[in-house]
Amino acid sequence: MEKSEVQVTPAKIQTEQQVSAGGVVVRHNTGEAPEIVLIAVGPQNRWQLPKGLVEPAEMPEQAATREVREETGITGALVTPLEVVEYWYVATRQARRVRFHKFVHFFLFNYVSGDVTQHDHEVTEARWVTFAEARSLLTFASERRVVAEAQAMILPEHAH
Repeated sequence: MEKSEVQVTPAKIQTEQQVSAGGVVVRHNTGEAPEIVLIAVGPQNRWQLPKGLVEPAEMPEQAATREVREETGITGALVTPLEVVEYWYVATRQARRVRFHKFVHFFLFNYVSGDVTQHDHEVTEARWVTFAEARSLLTFASERRVVAEAQAMILPEHAH
């Protein structure tokens, strides 16, 4: 009797591109160090920059402005684009594994108005912090790079 070989083909994981946008909002305080706003999300209170998905027919700049307002309670005036962060992750959607190729467009904003206590329900806390505090709080190295880029633009003497 011959051994039969069964060819096992791994299930194809669907790959999708996902585009988000967010921002570094800077508040200049007279006589004090400038501050930026961070948000805490999830059960672990993961500290990150405000960001979210770009909606259909929306430009990344518009999405960043909207997401900053929703997640922080802050209205910012867009100054300039910052880094675009790129990464991959896998998630389950409708009982299927999906691999996402994610691009996050970050922008620098100046604080215009608003209160960090007015953030939406997705956010546990929104808080003003110094650039140094942000570096120690932020969960992701890519977002620490974005914050360093913003700091170098507004405080050139701190550029590395």
